[in-house]
Parts: sequence; C-alpha cells; structure tokens
Amino acid sequence: MALRILVVDDSPHFRDAAAQLLAARGFELFEEAADGERALAAVAADCPDGILLDINLPGLDGFAVAESLAAACSGARVVLTSAGVRHVPTCVLESCAAVAFVPKDELVAADLESLFRR
Repeated sequence: MALRILVVDDSPHFRDAAAQLLAARGFELFEEAADGERALAAVAADCPDGILLDINLPGLDGFAVAESLAAACSGARVVLTSAGVRHVPTCVLESCAAVAFVPKDELVAADLESLFRR
C-alpha cells in the first residue's frame, strides 16, 4: 500500500513538482496545502503517513506548523524542506517533532522511502 503524503508549501509550482516526484517514487498524494492553516484543516478528519513541509510559509512558520501537525497526527513522519536553508540542527528538528530536513534542491536524490516509512 502506498504511503500517503501531505505536501505543504506556498508555491504551487513546488507542490506540483513534489507531487510528481512522490508519485514517481510510489507515494500517494494525500493533499496539498499552501499554508499551515490549510495543512491543519487537511488533517482534521484523517492523517497522512508523512508530511513534506516547507519551513518558510506565510503566517506560522514551518517549525510551528510541524509541531501542530505532529500533535494532530502523531503517526505521521514530518520532513522539513526549504530552498533558502541548507541545514537545520537536530535539536530544532526534535523540538518541532520533524524526523529530517532536506533542502529542496536535494529532494530528487533523497531516499524518501526511508524518511517517510516507519
């Protein structure tokens, strides 16, 4: 069964590219959201298996959104991403309940299966 991934990013172009990448890797797109508020609404009735989350969002930043999404969907693995950041310290990932950070330009080469599968 394909893992269902929520993609959260304010760029529709990135959301489309991420959806295509995930589909090519055998994942199912759970939902797309342009900001934290929409992401939280998307998980109100059902939780995805994983969340690909930009840290630079309008309104609440991705770290705060990650923490809220992890609380709402404790079984979902949150992977942070960004075009403008190269590294996120482990202590920051742990504080917002994310399992990893992958720069956007490295997503194609990343082992997404190991990041999203428990």
